[in-house]
Amino acid sequence: MKTIETIAVCACWKGARAVFCMMLAALAAGCSVLPAPPVRADVYDFGPGPMQPAGDAQAAVPLAPIVLAAVDTVGMPEGSSALLYRLAYANVQQLRPYTQARWSQPPADLLAQALRERLGQRRMVLSGDGGAALQLDQIRQASVLRVQLEEFSQIFSTPDASTGLVRVRAMLADAGPAGEALQAQRVFIARRPAATSDAAGGARALAEAAAQVADELAHWVQQQGR
Repeated sequence: MKTIETIAVCACWKGARAVFCMMLAALAAGCSVLPAPPVRADVYDFGPGPMQPAGDAQAAVPLAPIVLAAVDTVGMPEGSSALLYRLAYANVQQLRPYTQARWSQPPADLLAQALRERLGQRRMVLSGDGGAALQLDQIRQASVLRVQLEEFSQIFSTPDASTGLVRVRAMLADAGPAGEALQAQRVFIARRPAATSDAAGGARALAEAAAQVADELAHWVQQQGR
């Protein structure tokens, strides 16, 4: 009788242990299918900017104030902070965004910041509102600089070689009681090679190209006598 009871107890224990093992296995399987936390995208900007005042620029004779209107975008996603690239060897007409990289601000805002820093080395840079009449009497006669960002992307000529391409159209106008009178306009194009064929390399190349455009544009404005 005791033997039968012992067998029954062993059978129950084995059954309970099997059920417990099955529960552990189900729990482990359930944990393995839980969604992984999303990978945070890398965020890029143009860097910290000048680390100290430029001595020569500060000592030079200040130039006349200028109004920098909001930078517009043409042919690009407006307001997007995506870091874009093109494959020249596949379909150069297609803009592609990096999925795990983006800019800290839309490229137009980053370019406006770079222009403001560069122009501000020798003159007061006033803000425009992209088209509305200026409100302050002291800037009604200031020249107005309007910039359109036409291209801001990393161009891959091959899978292992790319450049940062920045193209902007600048328009310089004189403001007066009757409105703005266009004085000059020019297209600026800068290309800088990317050290690496990834988002980090593209971001640095585009930042360098934007700095080059800002330098050339500031020099051009000065050449116009503004």
